[in-house]
Amino acid sequence: MILVEISDSSLVSKSSLICVDNLRGVSEFSLDFLNDRVKVRASCNGLLCCSSIPDKGVFYVCNPVTREFRLLPKSRERPVTRFYPDGEATLVGLACDSMYQKFNVVLAGCHRTFGHRPDGSFICLVFDSEMNKWRKFISFQDDHFTHMNKNQVVYVNNALHWLTASATYILVLDLSCDVWRKMPLPYELSYRVGNRIYLLDFDGSLSVIQISEAWMNIWVLKDYWKDEWCLVDKVSLRCIRGMVPGIFPISQTGEYVFLATHKQVLVYHRRTQVWKEMYSVKYSSTLPLWFSAHAYRSTMFSCN
Repeated sequence: MILVEISDSSLVSKSSLICVDNLRGVSEFSLDFLNDRVKVRASCNGLLCCSSIPDKGVFYVCNPVTREFRLLPKSRERPVTRFYPDGEATLVGLACDSMYQKFNVVLAGCHRTFGHRPDGSFICLVFDSEMNKWRKFISFQDDHFTHMNKNQVVYVNNALHWLTASATYILVLDLSCDVWRKMPLPYELSYRVGNRIYLLDFDGSLSVIQISEAWMNIWVLKDYWKDEWCLVDKVSLRCIRGMVPGIFPISQTGEYVFLATHKQVLVYHRRTQVWKEMYSVKYSSTLPLWFSAHAYRSTMFSCN
């Protein structure tokens, strides 16, 4: 499934969540049990991390299926609300360990004191659901992220993974030791002009999707510790040629790939090689659908 936050530009501040499921189609999704106007920032193993729109620095973790939620304690660290450049954490990650029923929320970004340029320090705050508190560590790096990179964070092997804006490597945060490291991408990737690269989950493994003018190539990380990638699919985009410049993969399994454009959600069936439109915006939306789309799967994971 994927969750998409849709906003109607004809209505002031009107937005809602829809769930696009290959089996059940499209259904509305409500987070009204939070009693707050929120923005979905991350999704992992059935839980969502949301930030309050009116109250900066307030975060929730919730399960939309059970309607359980947890209001995270505010961090004592003032810098969490002063990240460069937009006052919000550059990266928001949610790591849910379904075996041990625990989760971490990660807020990370380049910090700057008011009126000064960023000094290169990368501040990271990690919330631990078992300890019910935040921890902080600082590293030094100069990585940049687009909105798409920030949305596509993958939790595998007790680590969160982001693709940097340059798409030259994967930035990994190992939550067992609070250490950042860099992971190489498949060496067969083509960096020709117009090619775009995305990072997704593939049934519990890291996956890289490259979209070019005519093809969608899908790699899966077969050996996590040896950085061994394997090309598992090469999909022709001839059927949707006109959409290719604005199409973004959001979620995938061994059977399907969900993709979003400005106004549509598509699904590609791997076995039958058939494309299908699952959802189309009927009105003038303020933001493209891919801007606020998240991979999602329903679970009974408890966040309390």
